[in-house]
Amino acid sequence: MAGKAEVQSSGLDTVKLVVALLLTIAAVGAFYYFGEQPLLYRALALIAVCAVAVGIALTSVQGRRLWGFVQESRTEVRKMVWPTRAETLQTTLIVLLMVLLVGVFLWLLDMFLGWAIQLLIGTGG
Repeated sequence: MAGKAEVQSSGLDTVKLVVALLLTIAAVGAFYYFGEQPLLYRALALIAVCAVAVGIALTSVQGRRLWGFVQESRTEVRKMVWPTRAETLQTTLIVLLMVLLVGVFLWLLDMFLGWAIQLLIGTGG
């Protein structure tokens, strides 16, 4: 098992994350502050500033860890074997059939218990 060296985050990393957060908050605030401007320009500016904020955040240790996790996740998703259309259809039909059978069973059980309670307490016809 190959172990990766743990890198300690520094105060600079905290500053980077705070700057990224403040940039994002400022971008959202500016989006609403400049409400009289065309929506396209405001949206493009918001996306651009958020992209810069993400870039800054990814330069921190936590950002690099997150990016490594995303890359490993993509690798694992590529390894997955997805069911065929026929397997999916068969599984769906089995689930629907079981739901129907359990529903009928519970309905019959409810009817029987209701009848038994009526007999026990002497109400009903």
